[in-house]
Amino acid sequence: MTETTTQERSARKIREGLVVSDKMDKTAVVAVERLKRHPLYGRVQRVTKRFKAHDEPNDCKVGDRVRIMETRPISRDKNWRVLEIVERAK
Repeated sequence: MTETTTQERSARKIREGLVVSDKMDKTAVVAVERLKRHPLYGRVQRVTKRFKAHDEPNDCKVGDRVRIMETRPISRDKNWRVLEIVERAK
């Protein structure tokens, strides 16, 4: 009975990145950096992707290292939310 009523939720993606903008209300733009190997030449490249993350208490400041988690769409291009601030900007 509990197996059918309890739906298993798929694992949500979690990323860690740097806050590059906090000018919007309740939103932080987080730049997530990853290393990717070039398919032909094999050189390791640094790839940066920017995510808009929901920050309800407006705690994030530029330069903070934060952990974000994928969530339901909150606005047109905001599908992530700030889980925690890992490290404050110096």
